[in-house]
Amino acid sequence: LPPSDYGRLIAELEGAAVKRNLQSKDSFIHKCTQLWETIMVRHGLMVVGMNISGKSQIEFVLADALAAVADGDLYLPVEMHKMNPKSIKQGELYGDFDENTHEWTDGILALTVRYTSTAGSTHRQWIMLDGPVDAVWIENMNTVLDDNKKLCLNSGEIIKLSPVATMMFEVEDLSVASPATV
Repeated sequence: LPPSDYGRLIAELEGAAVKRNLQSKDSFIHKCTQLWETIMVRHGLMVVGMNISGKSQIEFVLADALAAVADGDLYLPVEMHKMNPKSIKQGELYGDFDENTHEWTDGILALTVRYTSTAGSTHRQWIMLDGPVDAVWIENMNTVLDDNKKLCLNSGEIIKLSPVATMMFEVEDLSVASPATV
């Protein structure tokens, strides 16, 4: 296959890398374009690599470049929503019922997915979970990652991802992820 023509995107990726005090090597720019190609065909993806290997920088540089070439159609500016799912309890992530009042309180991820689902289509919405995969919280993501594109909460509410939303998992390895998740 002939190489893809990204037009101005490559130049903007190189410029965004330099603005972030990074070397715009061909291998780094290639990783940025690989991430972009994956985003274009998948609504859920995992960026896998060792800590301090440049995963976040690839995401930031791509987001900066997309904002620079934004055309309101294919290329849209990016709004990132980054969180570490292992830094909080599962109830704080998805939501939980209060034992005393029996009221539901949304978690951080539920609030973020709800916001991104109603944010409109002028920006790409990247919901990024940065941290180790845990068998408990990742299994609750299966309905988001499959073709349903829906976050199902214990409250019974179902939140559908918008067409411009992407769920990204920034992880070191997939040692505890099930085959259904991968």
